[in-house]
Amino acid sequence: MKSLTTILKRKQGTGETILVPYLMAGASSLQQLPAEITALAKGGAAAIEVGIPFSDPVADGPVIQEAGLRALAQQVSLAEILEVLKNFNSPVPLILMGYFNPFYAYGLEKFVAQLADTDVKGLIIPDLPYEHRNLVTIYLDESDVALVPLVTLTSTKERIATLVASGEGFIYAVTVNGVTGTGRNYRADLDAHLKYIHEISEIPVLAGFGVSEKEHVERFRQSCDGVVIGSKIVRMLAEEPLSEVTHFVEKLLA
Repeated sequence: MKSLTTILKRKQGTGETILVPYLMAGASSLQQLPAEITALAKGGAAAIEVGIPFSDPVADGPVIQEAGLRALAQQVSLAEILEVLKNFNSPVPLILMGYFNPFYAYGLEKFVAQLADTDVKGLIIPDLPYEHRNLVTIYLDESDVALVPLVTLTSTKERIATLVASGEGFIYAVTVNGVTGTGRNYRADLDAHLKYIHEISEIPVLAGFGVSEKEHVERFRQSCDGVVIGSKIVRMLAEEPLSEVTHFVEKLLA
């Protein structure tokens, strides 16, 4: 069992809410990345998603798109992000969230090999279909990096079972049809959908997309193990002191 799975299952076993915040690497400055990770971990994050900037982020809403564009304007690259992470000891496991193209262009084998020198323990690639996951798992299978699957509202029960059976780290249950962002109206059958995923999964299930406040956390804790929160964190990191971001995470878990 990979270490991300072990760590999150341990939290699941104690009944703790598992909160995984997302940030965009280099949106403010790449030098700020270690401090941002530390602030989120101090607030109680179980793991942290580190976004890799990309010019065509099909799953990202406007807040995260704009953060990615700010990073790209500073010419932040995957190689530079990995270099920063190699020289930083993260308090919690890190999960790289990025699109297939930058990883492929960098060289998948080299990319996975270099992750061994970092605290990256998970990988999310939203535009990599399950049927093509072997392009990455051929290198991940011998590593300690988990490939986290996304399960959408349009997935059939048969498809959900397939995705869950191969999942590592946690199951990312997407709560809306569309892109990331706050201010969403959730479908009436969402809670039943999440409960079904949770019932058949042996690893934690986290709800994500549109999660921005404690009310959302409390709702989703009734049907799964925690949440992923992105746009709200990204906006706060751009506008607020890091101490406020830490305090916000603490309040979500209180």
